[in-house]
Amino acid sequence: MQALNPEISKKWVILGTGGTIAGTADSAHDHTGYRSGQLGVDRLLAALPGWQESLPEDALQCEQVAQLDSKDMDHQVWQTLAQRCIHHLAQPAVGGIVITHGTDTLEETAWFLQQVMGSNKPVVLTCAMRPATALMPDGPQNLMDALAVVRDASANGVLVVCAGRIHSAKAVQKVHPYRMDAFSSGDAGPLGWVEQGRVRWSGQGLHLDAHVHAHRALAVPADQWPWVEVLGSHAGARQDAVRALVAAGVQGLVVAGTGNGSVHHALLSALADARSKGVSVRLTSRCAEGQMVEGSQALPMAPPGLNACKARISLLLDLLGQA
Repeated sequence: MQALNPEISKKWVILGTGGTIAGTADSAHDHTGYRSGQLGVDRLLAALPGWQESLPEDALQCEQVAQLDSKDMDHQVWQTLAQRCIHHLAQPAVGGIVITHGTDTLEETAWFLQQVMGSNKPVVLTCAMRPATALMPDGPQNLMDALAVVRDASANGVLVVCAGRIHSAKAVQKVHPYRMDAFSSGDAGPLGWVEQGRVRWSGQGLHLDAHVHAHRALAVPADQWPWVEVLGSHAGARQDAVRALVAAGVQGLVVAGTGNGSVHHALLSALADARSKGVSVRLTSRCAEGQMVEGSQALPMAPPGLNACKARISLLLDLLGQA
């Protein structure tokens, strides 16, 4: 951990959760057969060339919150991460937070944090598509860019920085399994770019309020959160999955419908039965771009612009408020 100078008036916190950015492989040429989450966040910071010179008046504080492959992200880590963010952001000297994270569930973590935290101070998630041991890793540049964004006076709320682009927590989505610019904001476009260490904003304003039941996500033990699952409507869909989930005690279902929210007829009757038994159902679209236009949808719609996984988080928080 970098020692803090008591005379410094502002500091920036880096929270580590693991991921590819902290991954290692046996060969510098291996970009896929690596082990995620092997290096601590202090090691990632130490690998940045000349960061002390780029932050002459600031201090950095590192904390390891988790050390995992983000495909295995769970509600307990989410809750702990949110609590640590709130703890640090409540300190007047803290200007903002950078979180190192795996790419697989980064968009979900970003939206969860945006939904449960009300601070206007920036929280910037960053990542890597290549492990730290790669011949040309992308993690160090992404981390440097995230540090530039979190310190920018216009930054606020939860943001994602990858491959020089700045995304909102609401719009960001992983769209490629391998290339380094793996994230997109779809029709919304990026909020800005990082160019040679300087931040250039697109000009589109974005203010997102925390969820009305955000406090419940911080107070209720994670193992007591409502069970919400995601289902997809597709050719040959059957009722069995819906009925099995209802029988097992699921409390919420998010359906990723085709096109403008159409759902296979075989699912509709089972979903109607699920709703009659008290299961909350929300509808979103499988389409990667755009959002549904309200019209003839047979099910209640999720908040506009959310993909199925983010709609699951919002429904989970809705249900927490009813518990």
